Amino acid sequence: MDTRRALLDALADGPVSGPDLAGDIGVSRAAVWKAVESLRDDGFAVESTPEGYAPPDDPSYSGPGIAFGLDAPYTVEYHDALESTNARARELAGEGESDLAVVADEQTGGRGRLDREWVAPSGGIWASVLTRPDVPPAHAPVHTLAAAVATTDACREAGVDAHIKWPNDVLVGEDDGANADGQGSRGGRKLAGILTEMEGEADRVSWLVVGVGLNANLDADALPDGATSLRDERGAEVDRRRLIQRLLERYHELTADLDRVLPAWRERTSTLGRRVRVDTPGGVVEGEAVDVRFPGALVVETDDGEERVIHAGDCDHLRPARE
Repeated sequence: MDTRRALLDALADGPVSGPDLAGDIGVSRAAVWKAVESLRDDGFAVESTPEGYAPPDDPSYSGPGIAFGLDAPYTVEYHDALESTNARARELAGEGESDLAVVADEQTGGRGRLDREWVAPSGGIWASVLTRPDVPPAHAPVHTLAAAVATTDACREAGVDAHIKWPNDVLVGEDDGANADGQGSRGGRKLAGILTEMEGEADRVSWLVVGVGLNANLDADALPDGATSLRDERGAEVDRRRLIQRLLERYHELTADLDRVLPAWRERTSTLGRRVRVDTPGGVVEGEAVDVRFPGALVVETDDGEERVIHAGDCDHLRPARE
């Protein structure tokens, strides 16, 4: 895998001859040929030209295709179909792996927060990033916020004006808040969800897996009620390879400097400034969402002026707080 990634990096600027490739990456010409054939077997069509080996103009949505030109230090493990990218990432964590993105074209046993079903057919972005951040377990939730920002930015670059609802939903569009029966609402049409899992000791995270499920080139009619896709929102398919690259690159940028996460999250959320109802393990909290505090707690000001800091719960948007 290291030889293949080095070969792809060497091809990024144009055709390179076999002897030059061997010299550039420090392997034999036979190893170069073997790596090229392995890439071709995986669907990455390395071309043979008079000037040397060259990548295809339009790399496929595959492990080598996603890795090609990726400006983030993640190894990509790609599967045509997988029960769960998070489960596979946890398995790899147990084998000592790190800095790795597990990607599947189709996920057959996907789930969201609280074990909710997640529809994950071919055409979406189903990915889990495995890292070993040097942070205490209490700081892990900020990585969920970082993933939400990264997903939102990737959607916006694809032409869809996405926003974040606390704690882990990426939405598009707005609504009026409470329904006719007075119940809260999601706050928009759901594009993506994020599921974070970790294992840690008292003072440090052993491993962290952040899973992202993003409805990219899917038919919204086949999705659960209230969900949508990038293709339906923009009226055209997106380049999934570039979309996931930008998501991974942005996630790496943010997690390399965690102080940047909360300001970026605040700029992209639709939750702050709204009246919300949050179903928490300790009961229902209702009031105005006024802030988010590190590592990801929502601050709600109740009608009696009390500030409640909520670390986990289901959030419904009711209406703009000043309405």
